[in-house]
Amino acid sequence: MSDLRRRKLAQLLVNYSTAVQPGDWVGILGDFNALPILRDVYAAVLDAGGNPTLLIEDEQMQRYFLLNASEEQMTWIDPTLKLYTEKADVYIRARAPENTRAMTGIDAGLMQKWRAAQSVILQTRLERSARGAFRWVGTLYPTQAGAQEANMSIEEYEDFVYGACFCEADDPAGEWRKLSAMQQNKVDYLAGKRHIALSGPNIDLELSIVGRTFINSDGRRNMPSGEIFTGPVEESVNGWVRFSYPAIVGGRAVSGIELKFVDGRVTEASAEMNEDLLRAQLDTDEGARYLGEFAIGTNFGIDRFTGSILYDEKIGGTVHMAVGMGYPETGSLNKSAVHWDMICDMRADSEIHVDGELFYRNGAFTV
Repeated sequence: MSDLRRRKLAQLLVNYSTAVQPGDWVGILGDFNALPILRDVYAAVLDAGGNPTLLIEDEQMQRYFLLNASEEQMTWIDPTLKLYTEKADVYIRARAPENTRAMTGIDAGLMQKWRAAQSVILQTRLERSARGAFRWVGTLYPTQAGAQEANMSIEEYEDFVYGACFCEADDPAGEWRKLSAMQQNKVDYLAGKRHIALSGPNIDLELSIVGRTFINSDGRRNMPSGEIFTGPVEESVNGWVRFSYPAIVGGRAVSGIELKFVDGRVTEASAEMNEDLLRAQLDTDEGARYLGEFAIGTNFGIDRFTGSILYDEKIGGTVHMAVGMGYPETGSLNKSAVHWDMICDMRADSEIHVDGELFYRNGAFTV
């Protein structure tokens, strides 16, 4: 059964999420553990008339690189990756961790130095994507490591993953189109609005969305998806938030994060665990202390925290925010080598008001 669901997922990535067309240059990126679905994606790309390039990553090599690379090697940009990012039509990525804690013990400064050097690749991808010149989607292939992180057996985890992607349905793409229509209704309501205020036991925050656009994330960029998001006006964010779940970067979990914003900038930051990593992330560059994204999760097929941001940020009844890089298509002007998502549960005693009108209460839309 998992083979059928896996093929459905591959078909979704190629034919729904990125809509591969004859002649498209399609990059297929993945960890070696993702080989089963990479093969299915490769076949689907060929069947759609695309021209696939396969790029494999490995966390053991990445760890060795971070521990042993010279200063010059750390800042080197792979010219093949640069060319691909500048010229290709489609980017399909499947992560499949062998060890979700592979980067434990790596100095946070080293990680940030490497990310800063590679940020030109991310910036190019985001800018081309915003222009509609680069279609992309990322997914997570179920592995034993992912299952263990989520406190599930591999069978339970596969059911969770494929269920969250609607691959149990006869017509997965049709299910995504239904979710897309619901989200578009909310995006249309938010068009032209000015002010958002969030309140609850974990949050007291306000931000401006003047001139900003909400995006309907309906499985065409992340699979699974289920969120609407924007980039808040950079200097408008004021208040505080306590994030409900650990935020993970480079395989390290930072838990109990609390942030205070004054005129958009994080002025106070604390964490119950790995606070040094939190501070290293925020000190990467000036943009890392401003929000690049504000979003509301809508996928109620994702009903628990799993330690994977691809799923966790979509949990129905939560909001999430990312410090750092904003998505240009939202109108965000924030630039940073960082884009780090953090999740706040809104399912109890919590509300969102938009221009003074109740928009959302206890995890459900009211308009």
